[in-house]
Amino acid sequence: MRSRFRSDRGLTTRMGVTVFLLGLLYVGFVAALIVLLKSWVLVVVIAAGLLAAQYWFSDRIALYAMRGRVVEREEYPRLHGVVDRLCAVADMPKPLVAVADMDLPNAFATGRNPDHAVVCVTTGLLRRLEPEELEGVLAHELSHVAHKDVAVITVASFLGVVAGLIVRFAFYSELFGARGRKDQNTLIVFAAVIGVSAAVYAISFLLIRALSRYRELAADRAGALLTGRPSALASALTKLDGEIARIPTRDLRTARAFNAFYFTPTPGLAPGVRPLFATHPTLEQRLDQLGRISAELGEAAAPGKTG
Repeated sequence: MRSRFRSDRGLTTRMGVTVFLLGLLYVGFVAALIVLLKSWVLVVVIAAGLLAAQYWFSDRIALYAMRGRVVEREEYPRLHGVVDRLCAVADMPKPLVAVADMDLPNAFATGRNPDHAVVCVTTGLLRRLEPEELEGVLAHELSHVAHKDVAVITVASFLGVVAGLIVRFAFYSELFGARGRKDQNTLIVFAAVIGVSAAVYAISFLLIRALSRYRELAADRAGALLTGRPSALASALTKLDGEIARIPTRDLRTARAFNAFYFTPTPGLAPGVRPLFATHPTLEQRLDQLGRISAELGEAAAPGKTG
């Protein structure tokens, strides 16, 4: 079933290209591991098992990692009310509603499809936002679900997760420490596995970051058009950007690993590397887009007011 969120051909194209390129990279990665490790059964079983687990349990994993819990209407009637209204306007299934007990003001959506999705906000966000600002943020998150880019970013990140795990295992295992007890061929194979994994991680990292930046702009655009109040979303973005800057650094370090899922990112990247490594567009880019949408909606509404 199609929702009333405006479709985004640019987002659909980018998701397709990213998944295709990562699929080719994934096939090459698995083939390289089979050749190097000489055990296709082990590689395929582990890779398939991890992919299935990430796809089917991504919402539970994300909620657990970000300390979120599903809440009922009796606990958070205002929050459920906003989600109910937006889902009715968008003509989409209502996702589970969750709250994470943390002061960091943020929100995220996760799940493999619109029928198995979760929208989560933090208590810090609920304390800080006005009702119309909260509506704008939730419309943004629901558009991620409707456009299915939540599922795509989850599956797309799988390859990087596996490659990253292999690299970390290599550095923290005792294999290097036992170098003297191993023959030279084993060490060469092991070094090759690390090299391939590191290269795959770097490529998938850049592809996912590029998709993530565009999908955030697409969600801002879709959410603003659904509510008809781009200024409310712009106000929420500006407020949260300033509030996050006041959060203690130790709390931001924990949250930084989940930037790709959050409504607004935690700071930490130097300006020189931001264009390639950032998960989100800059605040200025997001506000500029919302300003243009606001002008367009104002022009469209003018004839109705005078006529």
